Order: sequence, then structure tokens, then C-alpha cells
Amino acid sequence: MTGTGTADAPRTAGWGAALAEEAARFAALGWMAGTSGNLSVVTDRDPLRLLVTASGLDKGELSARDMVPVDGEGRAVPGTGDSGKPSAEAALHARVVRLTGAGAVVHVHTVAAVAVGRRWPGGVAFRDLEMLKGIGRAAHDETVVLPVIGNSQDMRVLGDRLEAALNPLVPGVVVAGHGLYTWGADLREARRHTEIVEWLLELELAEERGR
Repeated sequence: MTGTGTADAPRTAGWGAALAEEAARFAALGWMAGTSGNLSVVTDRDPLRLLVTASGLDKGELSARDMVPVDGEGRAVPGTGDSGKPSAEAALHARVVRLTGAGAVVHVHTVAAVAVGRRWPGGVAFRDLEMLKGIGRAAHDETVVLPVIGNSQDMRVLGDRLEAALNPLVPGVVVAGHGLYTWGADLREARRHTEIVEWLLELELAEERGR
């Protein structure tokens, strides 16, 4: 089952609506200002197929039709309709899925993520926080390091950096000067992970200001 044929149109439309809803939620928080950021969901594993938000559109105004089916390399799947151009970062979404087995990927451009990437380019450590439970880690006696990687306009280079820095304990990575990537088994879990990691980043910045 490819998830791109006529028989799968209602299923794909359902995922498209879910992506549009999540994008609107993040845009309302100011995490996807203007046309920034992108979301994806896995629609099939063999062969790998994802549905990705189209490039150049306001993320607070997307509809189910503003999503593009892409293959395991992030390339638009031929013959799947005119949904626009996939995000330039679709290839990185696909790379994350291949590396982690995630079912959904979220990329947001938050102020906290950009600031943390500049302040702690080697990664940022969290410990003894109840909110760590939200990403499946212990609230006490465990140090969790969120990776920070350098940015690149070449998605293959950026993907290599992400793969090298990937921490299996944390479903996310900060791209310096750019934003935050998070993922989960499905869209709901990816959203939760995004909210938790963003909270942790904001706390770290608040504590840094208070030192």
C-alpha cells in the first residue's frame, strides 16, 4: 500500500487535515511565524512515504490540500496531484524518520531554540525536572542532553550532522540559528515532545537570565 493512490485519498486527506490543525496550533503560539517551520507525518513504511506541509504558505492558514506526498528522500511523489512544492527540509524529515522510526516530525522556529543554539552550541543539559517525564525520561537523577548542531542549507550535510549528534534519550535536536526539530510515534506525541522541549528551553534561558 503506497498511500498515494486514489483509493487512499480519504486517508491522505485525513492526515492532511491533522497536519493543518497542528500547524495552526503552533502558529497561534508564535512558533511558526509567517511561513516558517514545517510538519510531516508518515503515511507508509514500505516504501517510505510522508505527507509534508507545502513550502511558502502561512502555517496558520493551511488546509488539508496544502500538503505534499514525498518519498523516503523527501522528493515529491509524481502523480499525486498539485499540492504545491514540499518544504526544502522534507529531506531532513525523511532522514529523521529513517534514523528514529518516528511517525511524525515537527520543525518550529522558536525564539528559545535559536537563543539556546547560540548560547550552548555544544548541547544543553537538563536534570531534576518533572517535565522530563513528558519525553520519557526520569524526573530525578538522570542528566539528559539536547543536541545542538550547526545549520546548513544542504539537507544532506544537515542530516549527517543530525545523525552524528543524535541522542536516543531525547526526541529532538536544536539547529543553531534556525530552530527546533522534534519527533514522535505520531502527530500527538510529536506535538507533546515539542511542547516539553520548548518548555525546557525557555526554562534554561530564564534561569540563565537570573544567574
